[in-house]
Amino acid sequence: MRKAAALAAVAVVAAAAAIAVRQRLREAKRWARVAAVLSDLQERCVAPAARLLQVSDAMDVEMRAGLASEDGSKLKMLVTYVDSLPSGDEKGLFYALDLGGTNFRVLRVQLGGKEQRVIKQESVGELFDFIAAALAKFVASEGEDYHLPEGTQRELGFTFSFPVKQTSISSGTLIKWTKGFAIEEMVGKDIVAELNEAIKRQGLVMKVSTLVNDTVGTLAAGRYVDNDTMVAVILGTGTNAAYIEHGDAIPKWHAPLPKSGDMVINMEWGNFKSAHLPLTEFDQALDAESLNPGEQIYEKLTSGMYMGEIVRRILLQMAQEAALFGDNIPPKLETPYILKYVVPVIHYFIMQKKKYFS
Repeated sequence: MRKAAALAAVAVVAAAAAIAVRQRLREAKRWARVAAVLSDLQERCVAPAARLLQVSDAMDVEMRAGLASEDGSKLKMLVTYVDSLPSGDEKGLFYALDLGGTNFRVLRVQLGGKEQRVIKQESVGELFDFIAAALAKFVASEGEDYHLPEGTQRELGFTFSFPVKQTSISSGTLIKWTKGFAIEEMVGKDIVAELNEAIKRQGLVMKVSTLVNDTVGTLAAGRYVDNDTMVAVILGTGTNAAYIEHGDAIPKWHAPLPKSGDMVINMEWGNFKSAHLPLTEFDQALDAESLNPGEQIYEKLTSGMYMGEIVRRILLQMAQEAALFGDNIPPKLETPYILKYVVPVIHYFIMQKKKYFS
């Protein structure tokens, strides 16, 4: 009797061990399939120095073509009419607007020259009537720390993070929306004129005196603290770059050269496209389903607007082909742009892998 019981116990233990081994084998095979998907992705994303040089050369060609003519390149190479940048000596009360892909901010800042720099600043954050109303409310909240001479009109600097063809330092027409915006009635209109009209409707004594792209604003901010600053790059919701170019290196500039001899160029490099860029099937599918297929390819490869979506598509394929999350695919994973933050997802993935291989 005891022998039979012992044999039965051994059989149960053996069966349990067999089940555990099979489960471990299934998990090992599953993670092997996951690793295979990642390995394949890594191969398609590889960018050795030789390939990066090809991308660099292709961008150089597009830059020169964009400087030569208005429609000669994927890169707009927009003349900004900014021919000088801050020195750090600036003093006085200044207002600014910043409209980007994620935030809208209104800023008031008191500058005190090289010795005091930024004395005080305030901001609020959250198209044009809304902005003007926010401006009016912001100005009404002004305290005694901010002073303007009697009868002086407030002047506003407007940072606009979308492609604009400027005709002066204080005017420019919207070329197109990027970063997922699609307000078609504004395309082709002078955004400064539209904002100034909205400000008038609010009864506010203020006008836009300067229009700059956010990348140009970043370049100006860099120059304010370091006179050696020559280039600015934005890596945020979208991506772009601006730099200081010699006036005589801009063939499409037909007006007299500025006194400084230089001009800030807004590259709009988010629209860069080259056969040398490592496009994967995930990038191609995202582009095809976007609001602007075939455009802003470089931006779709590198900017925050799209990184979470690329990760979602990769995880979805892993879930479908390698049962990454078990037998069932999480329903939310099938929702486009559900992933806004990539790091927590990667952390979860790493912890799950450690769990099964520990």
